[in-house]
Amino acid sequence: MLSQKLQDALNEQMKNEFFSAYLYKAMAAYFETEDLPGFAHWMRLQVLEELCHGEKIFNFICEAGGRAIMLAIDAPKADYDSPLEAFEFSLKHEQFVSDSINQLMSLAKQESNHATEIFLQWFVTEQVEEEASFGLELKKLKRLAGDGRGLLMLDQELGQRIFTPPTGMNITGA
Repeated sequence: MLSQKLQDALNEQMKNEFFSAYLYKAMAAYFETEDLPGFAHWMRLQVLEELCHGEKIFNFICEAGGRAIMLAIDAPKADYDSPLEAFEFSLKHEQFVSDSINQLMSLAKQESNHATEIFLQWFVTEQVEEEASFGLELKKLKRLAGDGRGLLMLDQELGQRIFTPPTGMNITGA
């Protein structure tokens, strides 16, 4: 059973995950406009990851006897001065998401809701991966320092990314 406070916090985190998908979709559109289809592809796959994260939380809330509420999502930032700026913004966003998950974990611990703690452990680990992934691409972009040929090579590399849904991910909830 979820307390109202924990249910509200889970719903807020679900919104954060769906907002992340919205943000990365906007970034994909930016990269398309900049004729960087590999970057756009990479972001489109990140959208799928974030949708899966939101769906995991939705399913958990429902399974735990709570009520999943779809909260309003603000419009994301859509324009960037460069791919470097977009990835810097993305990494800061992922750090925000990590912080919000850590706060959610602290609340679950405070309420001694062990089921929620165990559920959130996956997200804690996932955020380490997310920050590392964005951080790596950001480091590559910084090394390029405006080299157009290097940017095109990185674009080709990012276009090779493959999406693998989380183990046991059931997006239908059935």
